[in-house]
Amino acid sequence: MKKREIKIEFAEYDNSSELDDIDIELVESAKEAVKSSYSPYSEFAVGAAVRLANGVIVKGSNQENGAYPSGLCAERVALFAAGSQYPNVAVEAIAITVKTESSYHKGPLAPCGACCQVMLESETRGKRDMKIIMHGENNSCYVTSNVRSVLPFAFDSDFLK
Repeated sequence: MKKREIKIEFAEYDNSSELDDIDIELVESAKEAVKSSYSPYSEFAVGAAVRLANGVIVKGSNQENGAYPSGLCAERVALFAAGSQYPNVAVEAIAITVKTESSYHKGPLAPCGACCQVMLESETRGKRDMKIIMHGENNSCYVTSNVRSVLPFAFDSDFLK
């Protein structure tokens, strides 16, 4: 038996103002997107924004449904919208934030596993790494350089060939 270790490298920012201007704009777009969340059941509103290689920002928010699991996470809403509107344009980065009833979530928000799989597909489809910016209350952020940083045992299209 061999024991192996997986290390995840990410940058931690105490304040999103430390980010590059284009990443600050992306975080602000995610914060704007959270306002359109339809989350009456969980009261957990999530906003996401993706920046495409052509500079366009596409926003999405979580959309719940009383017939669970018919809703969709903000990350997938944004990525699917970008993919349908700009099918041949790579995604450079995604920013994710959450707002609960009283304030933005205390710490940076990590995407769920299903969203990570869709992010990986978008990254593979675009043939470039996708930066992930996870935003939290008081503007703290975690930033990874690619999807495999948060999904080390990724299932990708290579398994299907």
